Amino acid sequence: MYSYLHTTIRHYFQKRAPSIQRGEEQVASQQQLLLHLIHTAQNTQWGQLHHYPQIKQLSTYQQAVPLQDYESLYPYIQLMQQGAKDILWPGFIKWFAKSSGTTSQRSKFIPVSDVALKEGHYKGARDTMTLYAQAIPNTSIFKGKSLIIGGSSNVSSLHPQIQAGDISSILLLNIPWLGHILRTPSPKIALMADWEAKLNLIAQQTIHQNITQLAGVPTWYLVLFRKILQLTKAQHILEVWPNLELYIHGGVSFTPYQQEFQQLLPSPTVQYWQSYNASEGFFAIQDEAGRDDMLLLSNHGIYYEFIPLHELQKETPRALSLDQVATNTTYALVITTNSGLWRYLIGDTIRFTTLAPYRIQVVGRTKHFINAFGEEVMVANSDQAIAYACQQTAANVQEYTVAPVYISSNNSGCHEWLIEFTQLPTALEDFKQALDEGLQAVNSDYAAKRSQNLALRAPIIKVAPPNTFYKWLKAKNKLGGQHKIPRLSNNRLFLEEIMSYTNR
Repeated sequence: MYSYLHTTIRHYFQKRAPSIQRGEEQVASQQQLLLHLIHTAQNTQWGQLHHYPQIKQLSTYQQAVPLQDYESLYPYIQLMQQGAKDILWPGFIKWFAKSSGTTSQRSKFIPVSDVALKEGHYKGARDTMTLYAQAIPNTSIFKGKSLIIGGSSNVSSLHPQIQAGDISSILLLNIPWLGHILRTPSPKIALMADWEAKLNLIAQQTIHQNITQLAGVPTWYLVLFRKILQLTKAQHILEVWPNLELYIHGGVSFTPYQQEFQQLLPSPTVQYWQSYNASEGFFAIQDEAGRDDMLLLSNHGIYYEFIPLHELQKETPRALSLDQVATNTTYALVITTNSGLWRYLIGDTIRFTTLAPYRIQVVGRTKHFINAFGEEVMVANSDQAIAYACQQTAANVQEYTVAPVYISSNNSGCHEWLIEFTQLPTALEDFKQALDEGLQAVNSDYAAKRSQNLALRAPIIKVAPPNTFYKWLKAKNKLGGQHKIPRLSNNRLFLEEIMSYTNR
C-alpha cells in the first residue's frame, strides 16, 4: 500500500510546484490579499469600529488601525472565547492556539479560524512537501511514516464548543484522513498532556515503524532520541530508522543543535529543512536543499508589514509593505491574518536574504536581545557563535541562556552564559575563547565593545548540569513544543532563575 501511495503522492506534489508564488507574484498576491481580508471582516465588530467599508488601500488601513499586540486585542479575544460571533473575524471561532512566550507569565490564546486551517496551515504543509519533492525528485519519503511530536488540547472552560491547545494538536484534530495514514504516533498518544509519559510511549511505539520523516522542535527530538537509544541499545538513530530521509525543524533556531543531530543521524543523505509555522499562521518554508533561508508564503491568508528595528521604539513607527523592503535589514514582523489578528506585532524579527523571490531568515525576538552596553546582540548572533565554538572544540550544546553582568567600580561589563552540554568541550577555556571570537566575527558592535576590554571583558561561561533547563521548564509547566528557552535577555531574571535549578 505504501509503495502505491508513495508513487501517487510524489507525483501529485511534483505537479503542484508551479502554483507556488515567487517574486512579483508575491507582491501582487499580498496587495490583493489585504483588500480581501478587510472586505471579509467589514461587518465584524472590529471592522465596523475601524471603518473597514471605507478602506480601499494600505495607507488608509495603516491610518485606521494602530499597531496591535496581544494585550490590546485581548478584550476581543476574550469575547470570542466566550462564544461571541463576528468579533475580530466573521462567524464563530472554535479553535484557539495556546501560545506561551518566554517573557509572558500568561498564556496567549490565538484565534484559529477554519479558513486559516485550510488556506494557511494545511496549504503550507502541502507546499512544504511540494518544494521538497521538487528539490529531491527521487525521494522515497512517502514509503514510510512521518513522526510528529505535538501538544495537547482541551475543551475551554469558557465555552463547551471551544477547544484550546497547542497549534500542533489543533492541526492533528482536523487533519484529513490521508494524513492519519501517513503519520505517527497514534492520536491518543500524540494528544497526551503529560510530556514525559508521551515521549516514553512515542519511543516504544515508533522503534519498530518505518519512519522516513521527522517534524518538530529540535529540543524534544533530542530527548526522544535518548529514550530510543536507551530502549534499543543502538549506537545512533539510523540503526533504528534506516530509511529516515528528512527532518523539518522550526520553532527555534536549528544552528546550535545541528552538530548533535548529524552525530545522531550520521548520513549525508539526511535532509534538514526549516519551516516557519507559528500559532498565528504558516509564514515561510525552505524552497531549495542546502539553503539557510525560507521562501515567504504570500497567499496563505497572512498580510505582512515590516518595521525596521530602529523604528520600533518610535511613537508611530514606519511600517513597510513587501515591495519596499531591502536585504540585510532587520525588521519586526507585523501580520494581518484570516483569523482576525489586525496589524499584530508577532514579536519575531526577520531579515530578507533575497528579493526575487522574497526569502527570509528569522533572526530573533523583539524582546530577546542584549544591548546593555550598546552591543545589540541578537539570537541569530549567539546561535552562530555557539555553533562555531562547538565546531572548534568538539562540543555539543543542549541549551543555553545569556544575560549581562553590569559594569562595576572594579570591572567592565560582560556576558554570562549558562550552557548545558551533551558533549563537553575539549577545554572549557578554548570554548570560551572560540565563543567570544565567533560572536565578534558576526557582530561588529560586540567586537567594538570588546576592543581592549574597554566596555566588555571576556564572557563568563557556567556549565549547567544535565536536565537543568528541562527542570526549569517542568517547574514552569512549560514542557512541550510551543515553549522555548529564553536565549538572550537584557536583564538577569531568567538566567538567575534557571541557575537556581542547577543544584536541584
